[in-house]
Amino acid sequence: MNIEFFQSIALSVANERSVDVVFRNIVDSFADDPNVVLARIWIIAPGDLCHKCPWRETCPDQTVCLHLVASNGSSLHKERWPTLLKGHYRRFPLFAVEPDSVTATGKIGYIGGTGKAVFRNDILDNSAWLMDPEWAEREKIASFAGQPLVFRGETLGVLAIFSRSVLDQSHLAMLLTFASNAAAAIANARAFEEIEQLHRQLELENEYLREEVREAYPFINIVGRSSTLQKTLQQIALVAPTEATVLIQGESGTGKELIALAIHQRSRRQTRPLIKVNCASIPRELFESEFFGHVKGAFTGAVRDRTGRFQLADGGTLFLDEVGDIPIELQSKLLRVLQEGEYERIGEERTRRVNVRIIAATNRDLKKEMEAKRFRSDLYFRLSVFLLEVFPLRNRKDDIPLLAEHFLKQICRNMGLQELALKKKHVLQLQSYDWPGNIRELQNVIERAVIISGGKVLQFDLPETDARQTSPISSQFVKNIGQTDEVLTYEDLKHLEKENILAALHQTNWKISGDGGAAELLGARPTTLASRIKALGIHR
Repeated sequence: MNIEFFQSIALSVANERSVDVVFRNIVDSFADDPNVVLARIWIIAPGDLCHKCPWRETCPDQTVCLHLVASNGSSLHKERWPTLLKGHYRRFPLFAVEPDSVTATGKIGYIGGTGKAVFRNDILDNSAWLMDPEWAEREKIASFAGQPLVFRGETLGVLAIFSRSVLDQSHLAMLLTFASNAAAAIANARAFEEIEQLHRQLELENEYLREEVREAYPFINIVGRSSTLQKTLQQIALVAPTEATVLIQGESGTGKELIALAIHQRSRRQTRPLIKVNCASIPRELFESEFFGHVKGAFTGAVRDRTGRFQLADGGTLFLDEVGDIPIELQSKLLRVLQEGEYERIGEERTRRVNVRIIAATNRDLKKEMEAKRFRSDLYFRLSVFLLEVFPLRNRKDDIPLLAEHFLKQICRNMGLQELALKKKHVLQLQSYDWPGNIRELQNVIERAVIISGGKVLQFDLPETDARQTSPISSQFVKNIGQTDEVLTYEDLKHLEKENILAALHQTNWKISGDGGAAELLGARPTTLASRIKALGIHR
């Protein structure tokens, strides 16, 4: 190794924008020298394998350690050493003072912890200084040179060289100069990668924001005055300022996403992003990449690094919509990141840490999914720290007038039409329907009515429903009317309906729902019957 050798390596990494390429070029270039048995680079990074690290008992600080990131060399018995980064020496503790151990293992941690170089050129006579003396004798190792990689006063890692030729002080001086250049190249490549990462993250965040604008939330504010909705708002006010994980349960179209947005906007994370993942729309084979990201070349089609949703939501909130659709085989990985805040991108050994609040939503009964072994019980209990139920619109019919008016104004404004009148008969018509599609269906019905009206009189075209759902008149009563030629007016029918409901209420002692209740007797839903009792002015 001469000055030209070190200069050529320095030039090969000076303008690289990838940290991994810098690492690889350094060790590969050293390995081209037949006298270099092994060249390795360790970088200081957060502790991540502490539970299985062989040096755990001697590690003074498990929050940070040396990570092996590059390795290469040539053996007398093989053409090249394996470049794998696994094995006994993949992590080393950092030591602020020289450890009792005289092996190179302790010296690597000493170099990283103190920023001081270590040089030995007597290994042929003192092979016991290395962790594996037999390996040293077999490869005829004569010298060891360990140099800290220091940039602007900060130790980034350690460069270690095992050589068959005896190194002297001139080699050590050249290695010191090279290590300074290498550290600068590493710092520059890191800066380029960080800028590129931030650029991609901003692009993705902008994409999500544009997607939200395009989708347009079903309603801008939470609209309604029913007691059911007020209880939901009280629960939002309680849980929003905390860091608790929230599970929102409710039928499709009830506004679960809007509830998640309300929680985020009232939390301490409101200035950070709210990232949404629709678990039902992700192909099974792409779940892990969507959640955690991947590195270029990790699989066919991975043409560049991808940032996962967890990384995008770091410091903010991640909304997992339709969480019940997550494949069972991925649920353990999701549970790990929820419990420990750690994950790995596909194709990357580095463990990343993330600080994310989770809000999940589902229209499934997850307890039944657990019984069917389609959803992990430990994940369910981790998600449902605070369970929030959003009730269907048929249980919130008091909210229909306000919602309908809100949608009508919004839709007319978007279509450039003068606002149409929402009359009392319209409200009664809307309240008599059960809304299986909930608020989303209500919005669609009103939009269709505005289009059909042509800017004139509003007319609702509600879907056909079973007579038992739309009217609490018993099927026997309808059958009796059909056997006569008499034609009844709507007022007559209304009177008969009222009398029929009263008869059922008296027969059941005014019990509306449950076994033996008036709703069961009439063949109607309890909510529908309650709505008709109110509409007809029936009092006990």
